[in-house]
Amino acid sequence: MAEPTLVVGGVDIYKGWLDGDAQATLVEDLRAVVSQAPLFSPQTPYGKPMSVRMTSAGKYGWYSDRRGYRYEARHPQGQPWPPIPPSVLAIWAALVGPQRMPDCCLINYYKPDARMGMHQDRDEADFGWPVLSVSLGDDALFRIGGVARGGATSSVWLGSGDVVVMGGAARLCYHGIDRIRPGTSALLQGEGRINLTCRVVD
Repeated sequence: MAEPTLVVGGVDIYKGWLDGDAQATLVEDLRAVVSQAPLFSPQTPYGKPMSVRMTSAGKYGWYSDRRGYRYEARHPQGQPWPPIPPSVLAIWAALVGPQRMPDCCLINYYKPDARMGMHQDRDEADFGWPVLSVSLGDDALFRIGGVARGGATSSVWLGSGDVVVMGGAARLCYHGIDRIRPGTSALLQGEGRINLTCRVVD
């Protein structure tokens, strides 16, 4: 298994894991997913719209509305989620292992002014499997805390092609995106950032 470039707050960060060609291939694969399961704007359970737009691939998609945070088997328009692209599964197999593939690949699109507040990924049944995250497009300031809300945090800039793996003691760490640095990547058509988050749900 590859060694991470950085370990911040127990989180493994693989800087530049995907080269330019691999990033471009991944973006095209994601465009195919979005053509079948269009991006949508979820609400928090408190009725506040989230600043990111999202969709998913796999057995489940992550969803949020007044009923709470949860996984759903179908897109809000009613169709099943598309399969997770092989290019995404290959990253998981390389950095997590092939024994168990993820059930969900959440796709978040950040405009330059989008943010993601500090949160835990805890809607899954088994926390023994890590969460894998891939950054594409503009740089994002990733903030990492502990397993309890509040306390000290660390921050690191994630660039296009970086991969993050949160596992072990860091599986339930609080984390978020404080800001996007527009114009730092020419990968996407226009400014913005795509983040993939792969999770074992069942």
